[in-house]
Amino acid sequence: MAPSAKSAATRSVPDPRAARAPSSGTEWLVEAWGCDPAALRSLPGLTALFRRMVDELGLIPVGEPRWHQFPGEGGVTGLLLLAESHLCCHSFPETGLFTLNLYCCRPRPAWPFAERLRQDLGATDVAVRALPRGGPPRGEGSP
Repeated sequence: MAPSAKSAATRSVPDPRAARAPSSGTEWLVEAWGCDPAALRSLPGLTALFRRMVDELGLIPVGEPRWHQFPGEGGVTGLLLLAESHLCCHSFPETGLFTLNLYCCRPRPAWPFAERLRQDLGATDVAVRALPRGGPPRGEGSP
């Protein structure tokens, strides 16, 4: 192969997605264990938790939250569509687990998830993972 053909074949071409490299926001994945089962069944309590997050983080809902309360001793699933993206939760009173997902496409400080979930749901252990979204491509198959 001629030198010019070889250099053209191996030359790196910029990925147009790299222009989006700064960020597409942050997604928080939250798991709270040891929660009070009654709190995990309480639609008014979970509605108040969503309202508190919206108020304290300055989020912009684009409608009312949607809730599904499972029958009997079951938990609650909630979803709130935001101008920034979404807020959703699932509660499992039978195991004391509460899971929450907040995705914001605009930068904002982290919310005190552990403190609030201990206060509002009686959580004994809270794990929070903040995942930056967007950014430069990491290659095929990258996490």
